[in-house]
Amino acid sequence: MALTILLSSAAVAGNNSSPNTLVAPQAFVANAFGGETPKPKVLWLKPALQDNIAKIMDHKLPALRLRYWQEADRTAWILEEIGKEEPITAGFVVEGEKLLEANVLIYRESRGWEVKYPAFRNQFAGAMLEDDQSLSTNIDGISGATLSVNAMKRMARLALFLHDHVLSKGRKS
Repeated sequence: MALTILLSSAAVAGNNSSPNTLVAPQAFVANAFGGETPKPKVLWLKPALQDNIAKIMDHKLPALRLRYWQEADRTAWILEEIGKEEPITAGFVVEGEKLLEANVLIYRESRGWEVKYPAFRNQFAGAMLEDDQSLSTNIDGISGATLSVNAMKRMARLALFLHDHVLSKGRKS
């Protein structure tokens, strides 16, 4: 009887899918702009834009708008994508046409948590979006975290695409 209780409590403890906030979203945005948080902007996800997003993400975003922050040609994006079963909330800073940083802000999965470590995240620094919507940099996978890695790669591609979209829209005005 005692053995059964011990095993079942170990099984419950091993399945930790409660949210793990690594970086508060507000802190991420402030840090992205040297401590001064610019006023948030809103990008409306019109049908044509959602179609382009679906090409990158393999689905449309379940939102009508996205909030982002911009100062000159630097933008910060907080995006969510499902890893295996739960959403991963990540922050991306883009300047010019390059990713400056990728951060896991909130991780909810019970597996694949290795994506939160700098050794993985630093691979995104300097990545650009190619004409075929792929990343210019090869991102090494993590054994046992394939779905989380793929989610991070899709979000990085989306951040680069959206950055280009808002900057090119601004140049047309």
